[in-house]
Amino acid sequence: MPVDSTAILLGVLAVALAWPVPLLLARAKWPPAAPGLALALWQSIALAGGISMIGSLLLAGLQPFGNDLVSRISGAAATLFSGPLPAGVSLLHTFFLSAAVLLTAHLLLNLALTSVRSRRQRHRHMELLRLLSSPLPDEPATRIIDHPAPAAYCLPGARSVTVLSEGMIELLTPAQLDAVIAHERAHLRQKHHLLLDAFRSWKRALPWFPIATRAQDAVALLVEMLADDTARRTAGDAVLADAIRIVDSTGSAGAALGAPKDPRTPEQRRSALVAREDRLTSGHRTVGPGLRLLVVVAAALLVVVPPVLVLTS
Repeated sequence: MPVDSTAILLGVLAVALAWPVPLLLARAKWPPAAPGLALALWQSIALAGGISMIGSLLLAGLQPFGNDLVSRISGAAATLFSGPLPAGVSLLHTFFLSAAVLLTAHLLLNLALTSVRSRRQRHRHMELLRLLSSPLPDEPATRIIDHPAPAAYCLPGARSVTVLSEGMIELLTPAQLDAVIAHERAHLRQKHHLLLDAFRSWKRALPWFPIATRAQDAVALLVEMLADDTARRTAGDAVLADAIRIVDSTGSAGAALGAPKDPRTPEQRRSALVAREDRLTSGHRTVGPGLRLLVVVAAALLVVVPPVLVLTS
């Protein structure tokens, strides 16, 4: 059975975006110098990989139903409701079509469930905060929990808040505390929780897929670096690095206070904190214009090419 060349091309692209490309990006040295650019590329890879895989299966399964995508979809729909199967339809075509539908439903359902679970968890924690915390004077969007363990985190939602413990306030200097607050507020303004939810759902949808875990870890570190870049503009590199070092030496009690659980192991968390601290103490590195242009073009092509290949096949 000859297979549609576009389906083969999309399949090859899907495999490349599922394994070697994310592996190379995770090992690259430039992302800490341009975390926003790296995040855009990670999103493009994830989106293009999903579209390529689903598109490859869809085109391979629809091949006997017509000469273009519209006629193939209408032909398959007519066959589904009224039959009979056209000549050339095999069990393999049925498998490809079923796999495309099931994979799409699986990914979308996991994304929806992850989003709903995260929203419910944040809502429950917000209700607890209203009972157990008090607003920081002159800072109504910052809440204080009377607890000796150091903790600082943000809680996104309709009324986003930054949460600090009394232990954290006593541990840091005013300048360091301002840096921590600026970091957490950057997460809220830039809606990092939406990006983390998307990659968390990818990992839950494909728990056996090691690249999904690697992508989630890389994205989690990059959003921290992006928030660091916002905080360092007002606090300075040295102050922010000192705050990170102090928090690292004491650990975080956020989970004990009911904050969203950090899925990383202590070793992973320690490694991420060291990477952030080293980035702040080694000087402000940037990405050259040539590499920046290459990454922007690659991200744009990844977003555009797979859908165009599917729609014009």
